[in-house]
Amino acid sequence: MAKRIESELVVDLRGRPIETLDDFWDAVAEPCGLPEWFGRNTEAWRDTIQTRGISEVIDSYDVLVVHVDKRGVFAARNGEARALRSAFSGKQSRLVVHELL
Repeated sequence: MAKRIESELVVDLRGRPIETLDDFWDAVAEPCGLPEWFGRNTEAWRDTIQTRGISEVIDSYDVLVVHVDKRGVFAARNGEARALRSAFSGKQSRLVVHELL
């Protein structure tokens, strides 16, 4: 039996300042094909990347991988950052947070 190779949509945001969740939504909107009516909150994001059916771009890949630097919202230990990170849990999405050198 042939092994199926997963396709990945890789969105690399390293080097881009992401100080707020709004900065994150702005950064992922175009490469992820988010519609104008996208809710710009972590629950809408969770639906988009886990349930699917919102973005044709994301839906055309098996896995979404987002790379970010550990700064701004991704260095913070607050509820918004935790909720965003937890939205990536599951087999269909990964958030990779890179340490700054």
